Amino acid sequence: MQEEFDIIVIGSGLGGLECGVMLSREGMGVCIVEQAAVPGGCLQSFRRRGHSIDTGMHYVGSMQQGGIMRRYFDYFGIGDSLEIRPLDEAFDIVSPGGAGEFAYMHGYDEFRRHLTSLFPREAAGIARYCDKIREIGDSIGVEVHRSGRLSSGGVKYLGASAAEFIGECVADPLLRSVLAGTNPLYGGVRERSPLYHHAMINHSNIEGAGGTQHIADALAARIREHGGTILTGCRASALHTEGRRITGVELADGRILRAKSVISAIHPAATFGLIGPTPVLRRAFRDRMAGMPGTYGLFSVYLLLRPQSFPYINRNLYYYAEGGDVWDTLFDTEAMRPKMVLFSAQQPCADPAWSEVVTLMAPIATDIWSAWSGSAPGRRPEAYTALKTAVAEHLTDFVCERLPGLRAAIEQTYAATPLTYRHYTGIPHGAAYGLQKDCRNVMATCIPVRTKFENLLLTGQNLTVHGAIGVTLSAAATCAELLGTEYLAKKIGDA
Repeated sequence: MQEEFDIIVIGSGLGGLECGVMLSREGMGVCIVEQAAVPGGCLQSFRRRGHSIDTGMHYVGSMQQGGIMRRYFDYFGIGDSLEIRPLDEAFDIVSPGGAGEFAYMHGYDEFRRHLTSLFPREAAGIARYCDKIREIGDSIGVEVHRSGRLSSGGVKYLGASAAEFIGECVADPLLRSVLAGTNPLYGGVRERSPLYHHAMINHSNIEGAGGTQHIADALAARIREHGGTILTGCRASALHTEGRRITGVELADGRILRAKSVISAIHPAATFGLIGPTPVLRRAFRDRMAGMPGTYGLFSVYLLLRPQSFPYINRNLYYYAEGGDVWDTLFDTEAMRPKMVLFSAQQPCADPAWSEVVTLMAPIATDIWSAWSGSAPGRRPEAYTALKTAVAEHLTDFVCERLPGLRAAIEQTYAATPLTYRHYTGIPHGAAYGLQKDCRNVMATCIPVRTKFENLLLTGQNLTVHGAIGVTLSAAATCAELLGTEYLAKKIGDA
């Protein structure tokens, strides 16, 4: 097997695969090293009873023609091969507990018009909100890329609070809850979450959200078409160094791969944990990386439904408990009570009118699972299984109370805890969105692409922004260090 490459990428989540596509497309010899049996990270699917079930990302924004994610996928060469079904015009429904249902509409004109019809006294504030979200979102738009830039400065809003901005725009408490109601998409925390995260993800979805399937397979196929190598079932166990350079990537089986540059798409703490003693990395730096707080985790329930028993819902439903705060979302394990659940029906493969697989996702603290962190899937203790089963039942009950007919349609239930996510992604504690960003201390919680090693770069959701759009921008920023920002940005913008 070839053991020398231009680039070695550690990790095959969305960011790692996107780096692999960009660099192999530009003629570099790329090798991706992935510890799991298949590439994809949170894009991975698993099969149960003949169904392929998505584990993490269920829909991607800015997928309309001219949208920035669609432009990236076109540049990758996968835009036309993806099985993407646009979500309904009312693509997200936010239901603050007991206060009704409120739609997020595709397109800013419809988004503004609909909310203004429901909250006419807040018309000016809704307009201000939309203008700012659009301004921040457009800072990474197609025209910005065509000008030779990946961003036109929207990152300054990393230091602004999402919750405070919403409060400045509108006074109605219910409308504030509606506008903040999708915060679980970016691991929202009232005191910390940046306006930049809120704006980037909501702008992307308002522009055009679509369901996703087969993204990882499509990216991996393009890498191989460009001559790249993907090694699955191969864990990187050490990074060899000489001075300020990485000289080799050692695999768990003892093989050593060499490359001119290494890109790590795994968690920064895990990355630097692969490097042995060296004066380049001081103890204080290692301690800071290891001690940086992560976001909360996600608990997922996968419901396999009986054929033609429950209509397909082509939108996402955000259900909040009555009397709750939309920023207070973590499952209450003492009362065994969900505070919010996101309902998402996977795009059906057979009859498009009927749901086949439904996912329920709820934010949950990662530390409650720490007692079982040393166990492996399939060999977890009984206490873990009991808690997992109980949480799954409460989430299912919570949603079935709001969707009559769902209970009778359920044929089989599966569930995943933060430890399950940790097993598949390697993220410490199973944090759903990696490192927690803090608008009050931007410099301490945003990780740069470049490291203290000349040829070691980082990528992925831990750098700047969570979610598909954030990971994609991070991948482009990483590859721009090797290809040049102006060159790469224009290639993407003109794709």
